[in-house]
Amino acid sequence: MTTILQGKTALITGASRGIGRALAIGLARHGANVAVVDLTSQIAALEQTARLIEAEGRQAYTHVLDVTEPTAIADVVRAIETETGGVDILVNNAGILTPRRLEELSEAEWHQHFDVNAKGVWMMCREVLKYMRPRKQGRIVNIASLAGRQGDPTQGAYAASKSAVMSLTRVFAMEAGSDGIIVNSICPGIILTDMGYKNFGEDALGEERHWAEMTALKRLGDPDDVVGPVVFFASELSGYVTGQALNVCGGMYYH
Repeated sequence: MTTILQGKTALITGASRGIGRALAIGLARHGANVAVVDLTSQIAALEQTARLIEAEGRQAYTHVLDVTEPTAIADVVRAIETETGGVDILVNNAGILTPRRLEELSEAEWHQHFDVNAKGVWMMCREVLKYMRPRKQGRIVNIASLAGRQGDPTQGAYAASKSAVMSLTRVFAMEAGSDGIIVNSICPGIILTDMGYKNFGEDALGEERHWAEMTALKRLGDPDDVVGPVVFFASELSGYVTGQALNVCGGMYYH
């Protein structure tokens, strides 16, 4: 692997499993030390992610964090800044998906999607920018979703919240660019994680084959497929790319 992120420190939310874990290991393989955070209920899996980072020869920092809690965000970001000497890369990956038809969705479920998927991104960016701005550098990568571009049945609240993530990305890019901070988002298609399988109904195998045929590559995504695009946005290679939303979907969608 390259050392393109050598000497950098990344902070990744929702890093206990799935895309978050793959990104933590992937950024470590490219040279970064990685701070990983997730809910208390995920601490065992989060500690396993930390061990996998260390197996790559990088430093891991582990903290419990609920991204809907502003005081906790401030405390954890401050602690990570002190431990690491400064966060260079923020990856907002934490997210939830509860499949439900819009007319059957409760108000509480609607708010939960926006609290985690959109408000959590806003609050994490807001806090980390306090430290990035004085250093006049930084990279933020927000994990949105292809659903935020086109919507999906039973995923109305999720799609709306991920569309909000793309809008937040564009505005943060405009507001932080003069301080040398680059902000972009990734829109994964169907990635075969626990959340990804929520796209399938009772005939999971049949639906997996159907959706794979909808892609140009004739396969669905693996969490590792998201690593390269995030490394690009996290590195100096993307020095003149900001405010963008990149589809990572195997050619399922082209806009």
